[in-house]
Amino acid sequence: MTETQTSLLPRKVVEHVCLLKAKDELSEEEENDMLDHLYTTQYQMGGVVAISLGRISDPNPEHLTHALYMRFQRKESLDKFYANPFYLKVLKEHVMTYCHGLINVDYESEVEDEILSIFRKGEDFNQGVEFVLLILFNDGVLGNLAEHALASLASLMLGSPSLIVQFTHGLNFNPSSKEYTHGVVVRFRSVEAFEIFIDSKEYKDVWLSEFDPIVQKSLSLHYSVDPVGTEIM
Repeated sequence: MTETQTSLLPRKVVEHVCLLKAKDELSEEEENDMLDHLYTTQYQMGGVVAISLGRISDPNPEHLTHALYMRFQRKESLDKFYANPFYLKVLKEHVMTYCHGLINVDYESEVEDEILSIFRKGEDFNQGVEFVLLILFNDGVLGNLAEHALASLASLMLGSPSLIVQFTHGLNFNPSSKEYTHGVVVRFRSVEAFEIFIDSKEYKDVWLSEFDPIVQKSLSLHYSVDPVGTEIM
């Protein structure tokens, strides 16, 4: 399970993360154009059940500047999204015009089989912080050791419902981006909740004991999610 509550049966979902590296001289008008067009893709094509996006809050080694997260109910919907002419036009005219690099990570995970959890709607999802963690495990540890590390992280997150609304993790199956083997997406309730968890001894201990010995590379970033409506589109 990868939810903060486990009272309901799990439902499979497909998570899509796109990380962008915008040009240094990006203007506010250009940034708004890019983000607005990415956000409205959910209304122009089928399959997108949840979305968030924003400017990455802190500098990172990859110099990534913006992040887009989308959820699909099945892999076939994600495949159609990648090939959709509308999305390809947005990518060409309103994204890559302003960016000189991107990273795509896709993975399958599970959430509660409950409509607000699946669609990430309702008061709990109205705002907060989206945390993205990408991991490249060492060769030869993609079995039990990697799963054990991720299970330890999941257990810690399950024990923090006052800080975390929902989280998912899974094996990256995107054929064009094998730089990372796994992805994790966590919705924190607030900036304060994010900082409490990331700075906690428990999180640092899990990372030091479970991940450090078997991780070749990792990338963590976060962005604020502005208040949005609570209707299910």
